[in-house]
Amino acid sequence: MVQCCLDLGVNFIDTAIGYLDSEQRIGKAVAGRREKVFIATKTPVRDKETATKHLDASLRRLRTDYIDLWQFHNVANEASYVQIMQAGGAMEAAQGALKAGKIRHIGFSSHSVDMALKMVPLGLFETVMVPLNFVCNEGGDRLVPLAREHDVGFLAMKPFAGGRIRTAWLAIKYLLQFENVVPVPGIEKAEEMEEIVDIVNGSWELMPEEQEAIEDIRARVGTRFCRRCEYCMPCPQGVLIPPLMHLPVLWELWSPERFFSWDYITDGVESQKNCTQCGECEEKCPYHLPIREMIAEHVEFYRKLKQLSH
Repeated sequence: MVQCCLDLGVNFIDTAIGYLDSEQRIGKAVAGRREKVFIATKTPVRDKETATKHLDASLRRLRTDYIDLWQFHNVANEASYVQIMQAGGAMEAAQGALKAGKIRHIGFSSHSVDMALKMVPLGLFETVMVPLNFVCNEGGDRLVPLAREHDVGFLAMKPFAGGRIRTAWLAIKYLLQFENVVPVPGIEKAEEMEEIVDIVNGSWELMPEEQEAIEDIRARVGTRFCRRCEYCMPCPQGVLIPPLMHLPVLWELWSPERFFSWDYITDGVESQKNCTQCGECEEKCPYHLPIREMIAEHVEFYRKLKQLSH
């Protein structure tokens, strides 16, 4: 998949040390083509010692002696930022790695537009990565122009709104309207990247009917939906929150046979009985979703579907 993307002309690849074996796969795929690829990875830790260990591990996994862009992963609040910047914090690791040539640029990702608005003007980071799409476009009005003003690169994660936008040409063309935004789409199949490349190589102008379609989807989806960041996890009671939050979307995506037999779903529904209504998941959710209420609704949705299927 990675090699297919490179063959199509893609030259920016984003990963993180926490994305299972993503770094190892990418390192293997770019062997012999490293100089043609801009690799970005991330660390979620906030202290210098562990961040340094993470960086060295990323270098080994990616089979490279430098990282183009090293990002602090999900700086969601002031406390997290202070931990990074204090004596012995992860910024010391980043600055040392920059001087040593192990990394070439420093950035951060966040699911909080308000936090990003505070960090972009500081002159400490060269990139910011936040969710941006036409149903979750909080950053489009304020953060995009602020990043441009301070010469900070803007990386748009979740261009498909966690699966709520199904039409690639609308999702990608919307982001192409911003001159300083690089969309970072996730793909599963070669033809998906082929479609995205065709969109980028075509006309970027949004036609009136396309804008109308965007408005229709925006109205239908609203803002009460899971973005699939999974920062609600882990649940102290062992509730598998992500599949429970995605049940209505998964029903639209999969056949009834797969939907009702997929362990990801059945295990999630079974785990719901462990919920004690503690609310910890809602405290961790960067979008302040009523997770407990939504889980109850989705499990009821699942049970009604199952009754109908019999």
